[in-house]
Amino acid sequence: MGDATVIQPAGNFYDKYRTRNPVARWLMSGFLKAFDNATAVTQGSTRAIEIGCGEGELSMRLARAGIAVEACDIAPEAIAEATIRAKAAGLDIPFIECAIEDVAGRFAPAELVICCEVLEHLEDPHAALEVLNRLSTRYVLVSVPREPLWRMLNLVRMRYIAELGNTPGHVKHWSRRRFVQMLATRFDIVSVQSPLPWTMVLCRVRR
Repeated sequence: MGDATVIQPAGNFYDKYRTRNPVARWLMSGFLKAFDNATAVTQGSTRAIEIGCGEGELSMRLARAGIAVEACDIAPEAIAEATIRAKAAGLDIPFIECAIEDVAGRFAPAELVICCEVLEHLEDPHAALEVLNRLSTRYVLVSVPREPLWRMLNLVRMRYIAELGNTPGHVKHWSRRRFVQMLATRFDIVSVQSPLPWTMVLCRVRR
């Protein structure tokens, strides 16, 4: 990664996994189905690392499938909540407070590295991809909001009008095509899914 620095600000907090909003629940159902489809391709993976785990729901999903998971997030309140949820579910998942630029010193490489809903918060996503590349021995799974659809949907629901629909904390924006193109410069693309309103890509590292 050289001298590149990844700055990972804490984003806005909205528990999308436990929302009572029926539309949001429908959208999250599509996201989780895409996640399950992508991780099914990585069968045989025994270890996984999730960067930017939030409340830990994706890590818990992997742990229930028998994968040994470690996870981190930059926000201490997210780590606290993830720890509570995992313990309540009877799952042994180590959650630590850690920014993405520091993970290489905190985790041993794993077969699957997950980084969902993080890259849009970073000033230098290319540096972050290099971190993920070094941390994974086989697969990297990433997702970002699909633009301009994400902002359009925010405007439809009358949110963030002054910001033209941009969610606070989102500093980078990609269409599906542009996101895949960026990833393809560093990884081999295994699958691309578009659960509304995200782009989710499973990549294979090049060695």
